[in-house]
Amino acid sequence: MTRPGELDLHLIGEGRHERLWEQLGAHVQDEGGVRFAVWAPSARRISVVGDWNGWAEGADPLNPQGSSGVWVGTAGDAREGQPYKLSVHGHDGVTRLKADPVAFRAEVPPSTASLVYRSRHVWADAAWMERRERAEPLSEPLSIYEVHPGSWRRGLGWRDLAEELADHVTELGFTHVELLPVMQHPYGPSWGYQVSGFYAPQSTLGEPDDLRAFVDHMHAAGIGVVLDWVPAHFAVDDWALRRFDGTALYEHADPRRGAHPEWGTLVFNYGRHEVRNFLVANALYWLEEFHADGLRVDGVASMLYLDYSRAPGEWVPNRYGGREDLEAVGFLQELNAVVHATHPGVSMTAEESTAWPGVTRSTESGGLGFTFKWNMGWMHDTLGYVAHEPVHRRWHHDALTFSLVYAWDVNFVLPLSHDEVVHGKASLLRKLPGDEWQQFACLRALYGHMWAHPGKQLLFMGGELGQGTEWSEGRDLDWYVLDYPLHEGVRRCLADLNRAYRAERALWEVDFRPEGFEWLVGDAREDNTVAFLRRSADGERLLACLVNFSPVVRHHWRVPLPTGGTWREVLNTDASEYGGSGVGNLGGVEAVAEPSHGRPFSAGVTLPPLAAVWLAPEGDEQVSD
Repeated sequence: MTRPGELDLHLIGEGRHERLWEQLGAHVQDEGGVRFAVWAPSARRISVVGDWNGWAEGADPLNPQGSSGVWVGTAGDAREGQPYKLSVHGHDGVTRLKADPVAFRAEVPPSTASLVYRSRHVWADAAWMERRERAEPLSEPLSIYEVHPGSWRRGLGWRDLAEELADHVTELGFTHVELLPVMQHPYGPSWGYQVSGFYAPQSTLGEPDDLRAFVDHMHAAGIGVVLDWVPAHFAVDDWALRRFDGTALYEHADPRRGAHPEWGTLVFNYGRHEVRNFLVANALYWLEEFHADGLRVDGVASMLYLDYSRAPGEWVPNRYGGREDLEAVGFLQELNAVVHATHPGVSMTAEESTAWPGVTRSTESGGLGFTFKWNMGWMHDTLGYVAHEPVHRRWHHDALTFSLVYAWDVNFVLPLSHDEVVHGKASLLRKLPGDEWQQFACLRALYGHMWAHPGKQLLFMGGELGQGTEWSEGRDLDWYVLDYPLHEGVRRCLADLNRAYRAERALWEVDFRPEGFEWLVGDAREDNTVAFLRRSADGERLLACLVNFSPVVRHHWRVPLPTGGTWREVLNTDASEYGGSGVGNLGGVEAVAEPSHGRPFSAGVTLPPLAAVWLAPEGDEQVSD
């Protein structure tokens, strides 16, 4: 590969080079040697040092390319696989050894050098990628299994993890896995959220082609891959992006904007077009070079607000005197517009915890342009509701129903994520009151409610086990608990929920418009019970979800239904094979012409204790693809 041409340098200077990684970084040359290129506009001298030149500064100098800020040079003796750093004599007169910002591979921590790398992976997922271009994420089934790759089963590299994880996810019936950040990070307990190498996969799990093989294997198994991505901040290590050329190059110079007080990290300068380019191209890099099917963008709220985690006097208002970071808004709009224009079928999901308007509205209409947003309000309210003793839940019924007040404002994913099972918050199971049987029953009911609720679903690993301990990145999941019937029952229940969910298009075709949902009974606070109906896009497919969050059986509980006749029991989370009490409706109920809640038909249903029951009209069976 030759040095960047005039057009490349022009696009880099304009902040519009969407394939930035093809010009910057270390590129093995067919004729021998390695070409290095880096953006460092204020540097005074740059050379590349590595094993081949004895790490001697100045032995292989890079040369500035006009006024572009790009430095380029070829080290004739450098070879693939060798470690290197960039010796940057900065604008401040200090020489620093820096990892390459666009390095494709990094050393295993605590070592910090970059590695010369060239991919040799041959992709085998052409059919998957072709189907993805025609995908409509909003109106297709989407249930996500969130994974921390390093602790799902400790000691597995990407290739072994692919084999075991694909089997597990296939058995559970999830459509996608979402990986906590896989970008290079020096500190394991950060879970990947303090990135030092944005273009290099985490080296502790293997080389970059091992990650490519992981994604390829997942696609072969029919499983999509979403990557958690962190453009909100970066690690402060001196050998990484911090003051890269002796100036605040990637971060804001003013610490009131450039330093993140809560996380001890540095904030990108979204007002600099080259920095925006670095990040937009990075998103495209993971989508193109690693065939990711979507990105979940971490910490969006921290990007949108200038006063995020800052006390009065510790932040700088925008040009209108407000607290909104207008430059970050522009960056997010540019990011989503470019991704959606170049990669149809890919999803972009915001972790955004405030009421910022238009997160999933199109950029053309002034929105941020995300496909989905995590519904943190639903998560908080629902977990708060089930944490109450059943006798007290009647006083908190609105927490169970409030999410439907705003469900159509945004395209939501319902997240029970890693953040809810760490730092003393307890596992999902141990958040729930009562004896052991009641905890397990309530957990299954929670899943039954969640999988029928409008929106897509996300569950962090360990939730399928009914794990009793909090998650820790330093140890495996508690796989041994599957030897116990109640834990195995949770796994079976979740697998059946996913299978029924994928088969019932009423549960996913119309997630974000009111015509896909109707309350059947929303006000039964004294019974700790709700019932609602889901409809398919053509209105022909119906599924009723009834949830009893009380530990007592509700006999002959009358539920209104839109049609008469037999309604079969699609799923009952109290089934004995799940560890439940086996209370149910002998396979179905009969809706008769007895008015209830303003509807002409109703059925007397037996509601099991702490359970969700799904009903569908008889003869309305649908077979999953």
